[in-house]
Amino acid sequence: MKYRILKVIKIYFLLIVLLIGYFFINKYTGFYIPCIFRLITGYKCPGCGITTCLFDLLQLKIDKAFHDNQLVFIYLPFIAVYFLYLTYLYIYDKEDKILKKIPNWIIYIVLGITIIYGVIRNF
Repeated sequence: MKYRILKVIKIYFLLIVLLIGYFFINKYTGFYIPCIFRLITGYKCPGCGITTCLFDLLQLKIDKAFHDNQLVFIYLPFIAVYFLYLTYLYIYDKEDKILKKIPNWIIYIVLGITIIYGVIRNF
């Protein structure tokens, strides 16, 4: 168990360092990963603005982050809890029972919300 905890700490630390590193690269060079969907179609996808949203959250600019991508504020708490849950399962070597019980209709609702958001934000 101690080995798994150390591994999780290393992975989370690496992710935080990469995010902060990408933040500074973006801030001082203007380099960012472009949205392929937007390059091809000219429209914003549901994920457009997530990078700037996360960067604004790092700087505690909540109102600006909300303006960048509102969908992040709906999904981020669920994603955070899910990653903490997966971390718990990994550390204690348990089987994922919750994800197997999620009905398909919930997945369809999330997918529908994402698609509707993607359409509405382009009007």
